[in-house]
This record gives sequence, structure tokens and C-alpha cells, in this order.
Amino acid sequence: MQTQIKPIAIKLPEQDRERLKKIGEAKKRSVHWLAKEAITQFIEREEAAERFRQETLAAWEEYRQTGISVPNDDIMAWLDSWETDDEQKAPL
Repeated sequence: MQTQIKPIAIKLPEQDRERLKKIGEAKKRSVHWLAKEAITQFIEREEAAERFRQETLAAWEEYRQTGISVPNDDIMAWLDSWETDDEQKAPL
């Protein structure tokens, strides 16, 4: 199945459009390509931030319900073991 592509109009100040044009010339890319790439990266970054927020809220709710947590000293010992001959498994 092919993804349906629909155009979108974006109004930019002339100064920003000129900046994009210069970047496009340097990278041998069109202003359209740069704008599309920037929007795609923004969407991916915002989706990742929202996933992290939701995971954090879920973890907080689980802690509120169970009271189970990992002590900071255990986490620090685990982190200190990274890249050593005695690397430990993550504490649970």
C-alpha cells in the first residue's frame, strides 16, 4: 500500500527562506527537501519525548501502587561496574 502524500503550505519569513536556500545550495538539496527533513526529525523527536513521558508516568504510577524501587546505591554500583571485568546485571 502506498502512503498518500498531501501538500502543506508553510509561511516563513523571507530571511528564514533565504537561510534555507543557502543551506540547500551547500548541501545540494532543495528548500522543500530541507523543510520535509526538518519536520520529519521534529516529529520523531517529539514522539520519542512523548513515549519517554508516558513511560515515566507509568513507572511513577507503578511505584505509587507497589512502593517497589531500586535504591540509589544499587544503581550507582551497577553503573560503576560498566566496562569493567566484573560488569553487573541491572538491579531489579
